[in-house]
This record gives sequence, C-alpha cells and structure tokens, in this order.
Amino acid sequence: MTATYTPNTTAVGGSLWLTALIAMLPLATIFVTLGALRWKAYKAGLTAIAVAILVAILAFGMPIHLAFLAASEGAVFGLFPITWIVLTAIWLYQVTVVSGRFEDLRGTFNLVSDDPRVTAILIAFCFGGLMEALAGFGAPVAITGVMLMAVGFSALRAAMIVLVANTAPVAFGAIATPIITAGTLTGIDYHHIGAYVGRQTPVLASLVPLLLVFLADGMRGLKQTWPVALVVGVTFGIAQFVSANHISVELTDIIASLVGLAAGVIMLRFWQPAGREEAIARLHGELDREQAELGLSTPDAGGAGGVATMTKTAVAQRLTSARIGMALFPYLLVIAVFSLAKLWGPFKTFLANTDRKIHWPGLDGQIVSKAGKPSSSTIYNFQWLSSPGTLLLICGIIVALVYRVPLSRAAKEFGATVVKMRFSMLTIASVLALAYVMNLSGQTITIGTWIAGTGAAFAFLSPILGWIGTAVTGSDTSANALFATLQQTAAEKAGIDPTLLVAANTAGGVVGKMISPQNLTIAATAVGLLGQESLIFRKVVWWSVGLLAILCLLIGLQSTALSWMLP
Repeated sequence: MTATYTPNTTAVGGSLWLTALIAMLPLATIFVTLGALRWKAYKAGLTAIAVAILVAILAFGMPIHLAFLAASEGAVFGLFPITWIVLTAIWLYQVTVVSGRFEDLRGTFNLVSDDPRVTAILIAFCFGGLMEALAGFGAPVAITGVMLMAVGFSALRAAMIVLVANTAPVAFGAIATPIITAGTLTGIDYHHIGAYVGRQTPVLASLVPLLLVFLADGMRGLKQTWPVALVVGVTFGIAQFVSANHISVELTDIIASLVGLAAGVIMLRFWQPAGREEAIARLHGELDREQAELGLSTPDAGGAGGVATMTKTAVAQRLTSARIGMALFPYLLVIAVFSLAKLWGPFKTFLANTDRKIHWPGLDGQIVSKAGKPSSSTIYNFQWLSSPGTLLLICGIIVALVYRVPLSRAAKEFGATVVKMRFSMLTIASVLALAYVMNLSGQTITIGTWIAGTGAAFAFLSPILGWIGTAVTGSDTSANALFATLQQTAAEKAGIDPTLLVAANTAGGVVGKMISPQNLTIAATAVGLLGQESLIFRKVVWWSVGLLAILCLLIGLQSTALSWMLP
C-alpha cells in the first residue's frame, strides 16, 4: 500500500517562517512574470505550476506522483467547470451578435442613460452583481465585459472596470456559497458570519461605483457623475447590510443589485450628469488609439464596438417595446434559469443529484492531515448538468431558437469561441493546477499559518489571507475552504472574536479576485485582449492593494474601537 502524505508547515529546517518564504515562490513567480516581465498569462501560469511542483517535491517532501496527480486534478477542474462557464457565457453573447439583436441592447441601455460613465455603473456593478449572485465563477466578468464594449469602452478600460466592479458582490456570490462554505467548515452559523460580512463589504460597495466612474473618465468624470455613483453605491451597501442581517444571506446580492439598480434609474429621472458629449469624444479617441496601438479591430457586434452617440430621443424612436423585450430576453432568461436552479428547492435538488463524485485515481485518500483525516479536495465533483456553464449552454440554445439563429450557425460560433479561447483554457488550467499543488502539498496553509502567528495584530492582517487565497484560486469559496478554520483557530489563540476573522477572510477575498490570473484571463478573453493579461494586471493591482488596505484597517478597528459595528 502506498504511504500517505501529510503536509508539514515546518518542512524546511523545522522553521515555519523559512518554510513559508519557500512556499511563496510560486506566487512570486506569478507576480513577477505578469507584473514585471510582462509575460503572456499562459506562460506565467505554466512557469508557476512548474515552480510549485518543484517546491512541493524538494521542499515539502511530497511524493512526485502525488504532486503531478494534484496538478492533473486542478487542471481538469480549471477546464470544467471554470473554463466551461466562461466559454458558454461568451458563446451566448456571440449568439446575440449574429442574431443582430445586440445593437438593440445598446439602445436599450441608452434609454436609461446615454452617458457611458453612468452605464458603466449600471452594467458592471448592478447587473454584474446580479450575475455574481446567481452564477459567479467569472461569468459576470465575461458577460459585462462585452456589454461595456457595446456602449463604447475600449477593451482595456472595459476589462479594468468589470474587474474592479466584481468585488463587493463576491462575498455573497453564487447564493452566498463562500459564506456557507465558511460556516460548514468552522461550525459557526453561516447566518452569523453573513451578518458580520454584511457590516464589512458595504463599505466597499459605497466606494466601488465612484472608482468605476474614475476608471471610466478620470477625475473630470468623477466630479461630474459622483452623485449617481454615490447613490447607487450607498444604496447597494445599505441593502446588502439589511439583507445579510435581517432578510436572507443567500439572497443578499440579488436584493442589493436590484435595489441599487432601481435607485440609479430613479435618480436619473430627475438628474443627469454634465459632460456626456465630451466623455464620449474621449472614449472614441481612446478606442481609436487602442485599436492602432494593439492592432485590434472593432468588435463585430453590429456596431457594438463603436461609441454610442445616439440621443435618448433617437433611440426611443427606433426601439419598440417588443424590440426592447427581445434585446433583454437572453439576460432575463439567464436570471430566470439561475433563479430556479439556485432558489427553487425541488429543481436545485434535482440538479445536485445529477452530480458525479470522482475519487481522483491515485490521489484520493493519499493526502491526510496530522490528525489522520483524508483531504476532501481529492474528490472531483463532475457537475455535468448543474454547472453554471451547462445552464448557460441551455440558455444559449433557447436564445438561438427564439432569435431564429440556425443551430448550425450557433454551433459554428461555439467552435470559433473554443479556438479563440485555446490559450485562455491553458492559462486557467495551469492556474488551477497551481492552486491544487499549493493546497495539497501544504504551501498555502504554511503561508497562512505564518501570517496568523502575529497575535492580536492579526486582526489587521487577517483579510490578507482571503486576498491571497482568492488571488491564487480565483474563488472566494476556495479561499474560505483554505483559511476559514485557520482564521478561527488564530482568533481563539489571540483572544479575538473568531466570527470576525472568518468574515474578514471572506471580505478580503473579494478584492483579491481582480488580480487572480484566472479572472484576468476571463476578462482578457471577453474583451479581445488575449495575451495582454499582464497589461490588465498592472492596471488593476494597485486598486486591489488599496481596497485591501481599507479592509485591513476596517477589520482591525472592528476588533477594537469599532466593535460597536458588529452584531
């Protein structure tokens, strides 16, 4: 019988800090190759997984075959369900493009506001938050990225905006899966954890729309549009707080997104920002420069790649209620299907029963904790029907039928999307392989244990663990699976409220998602910037670090002077 492997947090010279520094080498590889050397994401990912395997074998003493088997499971998980979700989300968009209906969608958004800076808030933050609530796993970034390009944003600016927007909703994403996971692992009532998170992420929510208009049009745009940005952000945050504490943790993002969207629409009936025409002209100039510098062509979306210049009156004259309904149909269908799948008990149970648990050959049962408990991460869950990607595929087929797009043409677009995403698939597979090797070999938990050894000061540092976990895995749920129990144990040893630090792990993860190579690749693929992930990374990394600093300060103070904020 093959000997089992137990991760050792002091594998290098019996020293925790030295072992942790060695364990950081794969992460350093990602940051250096993407940020400093400006490598393509798939090359950075492949290099990082090679470093992680070497560290696992040479430093942590993980058997060679287990290291490679861990990488293989992670790679498969990266392809299905992660890549599958992104692939079907982009294909659904392509079906709307070839149908000729996408131009009507742009016109529909113009009816709400013909100012692209405001539209960025409504699409990336409100609609993206709704998609995060129902689907998650990168689908909001993929869908809202192409929608922003439809209203005139350059590819790079659209990618930046959707990545920064995909923060505050993440903690309660996929029907609060990250929080439920944390509760399951720690034994703390997840409703209690959600109430704490509901007193942390609303602070971010109030700031994010302001950041979005700054990203869209700089300080001038912020000065001209801050009232509506503040109204949407504060309203979203208040709704998030109320729902998480008094209504439903699972429905928090759905409620917050709809309330924030409604607040924005109502305000725009009585107030419009100045400088719309100038902002459009600046966006048009940037789009032309980007296409010239990066060799990009205008997206084939029935004119969707150009800057919207039609007035509300012109749009209203062209669009009928039937055309508006048909333009919104794909997204209303997605909301309806995912609501049924996530919220209707019988259908949710039916889908869950179709999942197939695969005990990864040669790996399952071979990774055990010091207590002798086998790792559950070696069981691969094949969600062939319940996966958000499969649900998006079903939605796409229905949309093709309703839009009268021949299924042969839809299949051709699917094949073209697969070809387009080939390097993205390689990137996502390599990044998830990296995550699995780091997790199963003990590299990730070693880093966390080292950071957790700071005593009472750990309250200020605890969000960093969630940030690291999500940056590596691309998932706040995975970050909680890695560090929730560690946060709980560290809090008990330091005399800090355990629920606060478990919630901090969740909150910290939301700002790590924008720099995850997985999410960077999704954004780059959606907007047509394949191979430019390092450029996007350099544009958003400081926003991620800045928001993380705010969370660290907030949660550190919540453990002391601001304890009155907690339930």
